[in-house]
Amino acid sequence: MARILIVDDDAGLRESLAETIRDLGHEPALAEHGEAALAVLTRQLCDAVLLDLRMPGMDGIEVLRRIRARPTPPPVAVLTAVPTSANTIEAMRLGAVDHLAKPIGRADLAALLERMLASAAPLPRQPPPGETFIGASAAMREVQKTIGRLADQETTVLITGETGSGKEVVARAIHRYGKRAEGPFLAINCAAIPADLLESELFGHVRGAFTGAHADREGAFRAAHGGTLLLDEIGDMAPLLQAKLLRVLETREVTPLGGRPVPIDVRILAATHRDLRAEIARGRFREDLYYRIGVVPLAVPPLRERLADIVPLAEHFLALAGGQRLAAAAAARLLAYPWPGNVRELRNAMERAAVLTSEPVIAASAFDFLTMGQDEATDDGIASRLSARIAAGSDLPGAIAWLEAAMIQNALAATRQNRVEAARRLGIHRQLLYAKLRRYRLGEASGDDGVSEKRTKAD
Repeated sequence: MARILIVDDDAGLRESLAETIRDLGHEPALAEHGEAALAVLTRQLCDAVLLDLRMPGMDGIEVLRRIRARPTPPPVAVLTAVPTSANTIEAMRLGAVDHLAKPIGRADLAALLERMLASAAPLPRQPPPGETFIGASAAMREVQKTIGRLADQETTVLITGETGSGKEVVARAIHRYGKRAEGPFLAINCAAIPADLLESELFGHVRGAFTGAHADREGAFRAAHGGTLLLDEIGDMAPLLQAKLLRVLETREVTPLGGRPVPIDVRILAATHRDLRAEIARGRFREDLYYRIGVVPLAVPPLRERLADIVPLAEHFLALAGGQRLAAAAAARLLAYPWPGNVRELRNAMERAAVLTSEPVIAASAFDFLTMGQDEATDDGIASRLSARIAAGSDLPGAIAWLEAAMIQNALAATRQNRVEAARRLGIHRQLLYAKLRRYRLGEASGDDGVSEKRTKAD
């Protein structure tokens, strides 16, 4: 039997949790605020702490910090009715076992206590203030928890996700909440700089190293000394530079063009929208570099899998653009759209609507430009129309053909007509997709293979 300290200013919730803890075979101890909790921990040994964040007087983050500063701190889980990215990241960085939204069910509480009683998290350091990014969905809260765990580490992290999903925002959060927060943060887009210039941009050069090198250049690795360097779109890096980067990661030294090796002190993060395993199979990415940069993989979910974030993000972007509000119908329309461009597309859409609307409330009609078959291409739209066909007595082959065509159109819309990506999204071979495009007369399928290949390479 373990003693579990419950810290919450809500008497009803304290008693409810205490009753569940007794049913689970443990002994509850109760505290109505932070000062009382610290007094309880001084008087008696507690095996775990369930801690509220918002309390009068000392808040939960400060209580967590003081508990973790003790010589033998018990494991702490934070329970809050208002989870934000800032308090989630900060709680995890300070060493909380988990950060959960109220209310918590019996089964979840039992699983949490089992983890807590077996845990021994490391001690933390002082945090930076403020909010990093908006994301209250379950998927993004898992990302925030991972950020909190990684922030004070030196581990190389590979951040993956679709274009526009917020990979650089995640990288900045890892830096901002970590022990290198006072140092510089540099982001280099490996896809936007030609290979011959990227080498100098990353590694630097000495004067006279090549024609036009009229002065020394320190390069990004040395410019980020004491801080963090994000290698964005690393999947587009040329093979020769991949080999040189691998050497830097292994030796922690950088050799400027025409110069001698120089030690570096920088945390390296990498990001890509590409499937690096597939790139390795095609011979476009080094397998040894993949394992070196991907010590900890962190996947950022696309916006279509984060429905709870769409409206808060939209309102945030509107506030930045001028302070207008969304009508309910407009919010519903944003939720129905698949957002193939993810958060970046949402931000651009909100800026456009704000500029073109003079009213304080933005109506659904302001988003008429989101015309990628949103009413028909959503899963609910497809299901609704298929149900109507079934109710109307459609024959089975006809219904199957209609469903195939609708799903193909949806996949093409979500991938901006990229047929290779659409085939991958549908779980079929590219050749089969082309055959079905011809069968259902969708787009210009005939004689278009080369165009699709070029589009894919450009993407």
